[in-house]
Amino acid sequence: MPELSLPDVLAAVLALSLNAYVLFGGADFGGGVWDLLASGPRGHRQREVIAHAIGPIWEANHVWLILAIVLTFTCFPAVYARLGIVLHIPLTLMLVGIVLRGSAFTFRTYDSQHDVVQRRWGRIFASASVITPILLGVSIGAVASGRVGQETRGGFVQQFVEPWLTPFAFSVGLLTLAIFAFLAAVFLTLETRDPDLSEDFRRRALGAGIAVFLASALVLLLSHEAAPLVRTGLIASPWAIPLHLATGFSALVVLAALWLRRYQIARLAVGLQVSLIFWGWALAQYPLLLPPSFSVANTAAPDRTLRLTLLVLGGGAILLIPSLWYLFRIFKTVPADPGERLPEG
Repeated sequence: MPELSLPDVLAAVLALSLNAYVLFGGADFGGGVWDLLASGPRGHRQREVIAHAIGPIWEANHVWLILAIVLTFTCFPAVYARLGIVLHIPLTLMLVGIVLRGSAFTFRTYDSQHDVVQRRWGRIFASASVITPILLGVSIGAVASGRVGQETRGGFVQQFVEPWLTPFAFSVGLLTLAIFAFLAAVFLTLETRDPDLSEDFRRRALGAGIAVFLASALVLLLSHEAAPLVRTGLIASPWAIPLHLATGFSALVVLAALWLRRYQIARLAVGLQVSLIFWGWALAQYPLLLPPSFSVANTAAPDRTLRLTLLVLGGGAILLIPSLWYLFRIFKTVPADPGERLPEG
């Protein structure tokens, strides 16, 4: 097995930070989706459980996105520049969505508790929670298609709109939204002691699991023409069959655990399933960061910069990881009781 180079190590850390953001930040976005779709006689209590689950930790989860941005800027500056130029429209809208979502969530918590005010902030929070994951997926789809990494001539539309405004990119956006909703629904089954509310989220999780399967099939179908490099990697690579078997097995475990109401097992399995889906994309285009020509090796910063970055990452991890563990230990070990006053976020 060839020895990993310094750029490969930093690329792996970058992928791990994105993986963490998909799991933790993605579940928060998915909570906003179910906030929008909360209905029935327990709709208000569903929103309370979602607020209880998101409130203490949603800001902390963005640390993984910030880490990914800083790593790209520092270690792979050419990739950062290319992404910021070609995808400046969806990425800017995505960042606006993150800010609007967080602001609306905060104002809904601390502003007037009148129904009209709550509905206004609730609509903004939920809408941003739906739109932002789609934009994230669109950006990933544009990268996977190779349209971001190739030279494009023409006017504004040809250079800055056409690379991401494609059916394939939006199919990846829909898949991202479905994955985030799936994650959230599974996680929310353990956020309440009320069996009726757990049952509500269980049914939503089963439906979202089916949506993930359908969206994945659509992405695979469109990738034949739109992203041949990723499709070839996912089908013909030596690791492809083991990866698909592991992903399929974890998906079956999630659905079986939900069916049998074994929510702890479902939570662990859904994290594994989503991580395998993410790594399928990352490995399919490795060693390219931006197909067809921006590779890990030819876009890496000087070795001195990479070594200093690793040193800083090691020091930061000593502070960050125990802090995050302590935060989750305090706020995520006790689910919400039905009818109790939930902690404000």
